[in-house]
Amino acid sequence: MPATYRSIVLESPAANRPTVMSIPVRPPGPKEAAVRVNAAALNHRDVWIAKGKYADIRYPVLPGSDGAGVVDEIGADVDPRWLGQKVVINPTLSWGDDPRAPTGDWRILGMPDAGTLAERVVVPASNLAAMPGHLSFEEAAALPLAGVTAYRALFTRGGLAQTPGVREKVLITGAGGGVAQFLILFALSTGAIVYVTSRSDEKISRAVAAGAAGGANYEDDQWAKKLTASAGLFDLIVDSAGGAAIPKLCDLARPGGRLVFFGATVGDPPAMPLRKIFWRQLSLLGTTMGSPADFAGMLGLVSGQRLRPVIDTVYELANADQAFHRMESAEQYGKIVLTVAK
Repeated sequence: MPATYRSIVLESPAANRPTVMSIPVRPPGPKEAAVRVNAAALNHRDVWIAKGKYADIRYPVLPGSDGAGVVDEIGADVDPRWLGQKVVINPTLSWGDDPRAPTGDWRILGMPDAGTLAERVVVPASNLAAMPGHLSFEEAAALPLAGVTAYRALFTRGGLAQTPGVREKVLITGAGGGVAQFLILFALSTGAIVYVTSRSDEKISRAVAAGAAGGANYEDDQWAKKLTASAGLFDLIVDSAGGAAIPKLCDLARPGGRLVFFGATVGDPPAMPLRKIFWRQLSLLGTTMGSPADFAGMLGLVSGQRLRPVIDTVYELANADQAFHRMESAEQYGKIVLTVAK
């Protein structure tokens, strides 16, 4: 076992650049396993940490929540059958026993714990899952954070129907991002009728090519009215942006509809249309990440239907700065992945 391994390090928001550094190897403790990372994926969380815009940042940060690789060392009280196995890592740490919400010790892999944008990562053995056999390491690395977030938003919180013959109408905002891609993929797998929004006509067209029924460009001031005219009202709306669009999303929900929120990238809405919400019996639901049961359900869906994540670009670990820049530019369509070990 080498004494050090390569990892991306974020040293401060002033640096605002990922740096590859050598980190001392930490052997796995009791109930822990070390994974040789073959591929890892970026999330907006990593970029926000690099820019100093994430809560409770503790520099230096060894980022990365998504990873797939091979178990090469285990601690005490870990099933030895994990050794040599291809795995994907659940990035939700210490969720707790309540499936409704995480405990106070809940955290996401990649801060404060050392993350997956590295040659090696040590995680609780309970966070290991067998890698879906039909996926490459790059595809499997794209799954964890975005996949479990999408699964919980759609099914656990959003209650999307999975009954044969029942086709609910779903609106997914911000097509192009990693979570949005999984939302589209998972919703379509149930037979739902899916529409999207984006500021890019190209991304809307790509979503339609993947199976979406249509979409609207939110740069158009009349986008909500035009979408209502073409699509009608929606059973379920999933949004990660927040901001001034929220009242329009309430207009787009059918009576009794559900709106699920997992982010506020453009801030809080200026006002909530409360009368419309209670008069039309709308349900507003928050969600973040997912429980161990959500992660298992997500992997079961991916494996059972042999679903493949949408990969935008793949970079070498040494070119992580290019990967971070691409995510900052919001040009991607799907997940940005870094290859690590071969």
